[in-house]
Amino acid sequence: MVIESARKAAAGLLKPKFRSVLLKSVGLTILLFIGAWIGMEMLFSAFLAPILGPWPWVSTAILWLMSAGLIVGAGFLLAPVTALVAGLFLDDVAEHVERAHYAADGQGTAMALGPSIWFALRFTFVVIAANLVALMLVLLPGINVAIFFLVNGYLLGREYFMFAAMRFRSEEDANALRKANSSAIFFAGLIISGVMAVPLLNLATPVFAAGLMVHLHKALDRRYPDPARPTPLENVV
Repeated sequence: MVIESARKAAAGLLKPKFRSVLLKSVGLTILLFIGAWIGMEMLFSAFLAPILGPWPWVSTAILWLMSAGLIVGAGFLLAPVTALVAGLFLDDVAEHVERAHYAADGQGTAMALGPSIWFALRFTFVVIAANLVALMLVLLPGINVAIFFLVNGYLLGREYFMFAAMRFRSEEDANALRKANSSAIFFAGLIISGVMAVPLLNLATPVFAAGLMVHLHKALDRRYPDPARPTPLENVV
């Protein structure tokens, strides 16, 4: 069941609608980094450059160091920031999946702008926090990798399933269904973690994860449509 949902989500990445969301997310992220670099240079020129006027070589060195630091930081933050931006477009992904595969069920209710921004911020915090934990354990080979997948698997599975389920259910009902099927959702989260661990491919993580969880929620909803009586999914795979 989870594998089939993942397969459908992966196939969806090749469709124009999914590519559009991904390109918008990556493009806006790059613009944010360019804006940050321009802002840093303007602040440097306005405040530090005049003070360092007698030592132009120091100004040049600091500017180069700032640029290098931004490039290194961009390499670390590119995926989380892309996830933050993509979070604003995930309802577009969900609507496309629902329209293409589950038209007879109707479409879910999109999150309002405020909750959408909060979801994006919360997800970004989850990704950064989980990766920092793994980074702190870098001297413990094997354990840090396991923690990376376990923590991300749980957190990503929970966040994205709630996103998909709450398009059709109340938060209470969505939570009940999630808890009753925690094994399947955790397994789906591990697959998402695997995608997130691959450089460049990790940029597609939010789009892939949203599609996967929409499919998984629909599978659960067909088996157990009564939100008051959530039942565990028997066939996790």
